[in-house]
Amino acid sequence: MPNKNAVVALVLRIDPPLDRPTDDRGYTIELEGDRRARIEPGDKNAGGLARVLDGLRQLNRPVYLELDPLDDGVLTVELELSHARHLLRRSTADAADIEKVLREAIRTRMPVVVTETDAHEIIDVRPYTPVPGEELPHFPRPEFPARVPWSIDWFKYLWWRFWCWRCWPWWWFRCLSMTRAQQVFNAMSATTCNPLTVPPPCIPFLYPDNGCWARAHEMCRLMINMGLSPRKVWIQGSLHALTKNNPNCEIYWGWHVAPTLCVRGPKFFQSQQMVFDPSLFTTPVSQATWKSVQGDPGASLTPSAASIYYLWGNTTDPAYVDSNAVLAQHRLLLLNRSLLPAGPPPYAFCP
Repeated sequence: MPNKNAVVALVLRIDPPLDRPTDDRGYTIELEGDRRARIEPGDKNAGGLARVLDGLRQLNRPVYLELDPLDDGVLTVELELSHARHLLRRSTADAADIEKVLREAIRTRMPVVVTETDAHEIIDVRPYTPVPGEELPHFPRPEFPARVPWSIDWFKYLWWRFWCWRCWPWWWFRCLSMTRAQQVFNAMSATTCNPLTVPPPCIPFLYPDNGCWARAHEMCRLMINMGLSPRKVWIQGSLHALTKNNPNCEIYWGWHVAPTLCVRGPKFFQSQQMVFDPSLFTTPVSQATWKSVQGDPGASLTPSAASIYYLWGNTTDPAYVDSNAVLAQHRLLLLNRSLLPAGPPPYAFCP
């Protein structure tokens, strides 16, 4: 009798890639047909199995896998537009029916209404019928960056270095001092929402779970109004950050974004694009520091202009209509969290 838990399919991707250090969550194997499997970190052969599967992936050969039943497993769900990790536990009531609705929504590209707990565990999914004439925005799904061969046009490179040498003193003085950068950061932090009243147009930094793209866009608008020239930096990977603003004291993201500004230092005629992210820090930080607290050493960083609202597809929001709508939604999510038994964030019981 065929094994009902057996799968024959091509391996599309292994996360994290084998050239990056793994973490305590093991390996996720993405198979054709929108199927996923996991090699648990407790398996002593996890690294070897991952290498075998990666070798078959490179050879474009199908694999035969016999999987353990996933009654107590977890299905990771990506929603658009959202950078949070949404989970469907197989032990959830009606989990099979919920998964069926989700997979049908992926196949037909039809929207659904997703209900989840404060820990982003999905408990209900229902089809959504748009109002006649309603146009739903579509955001391209983030894809892992392709590996681009290293190459340099030496003539352009030398000309760029020569031009920078002539103009660098002028541009260096246009960057902010560290004192001024901290003042700008404090101005951004001062817009944070009171979690029990959430008066608009406050920014819900105390709800870091989701909505970073709207927070970053609004901060860029405020910085531009201050006469500054912000940019943005995007990070993508298996992100995991500790926070006192979530009752579970941690958050999981697939990607994240924050504004950057040119700041002078640490040495004379040196400058760097520093990250302004009140959802994680109390001061401007280097991009390396910002990346280091998000739990994935192999995550990729991508800079962009401040006008880019959503990196994948170069989506813009020049009138700030979409970002205001997202901020309003997440202000309500912050208020809803504050009404739970744990009370409003930050939570003193988090380390």
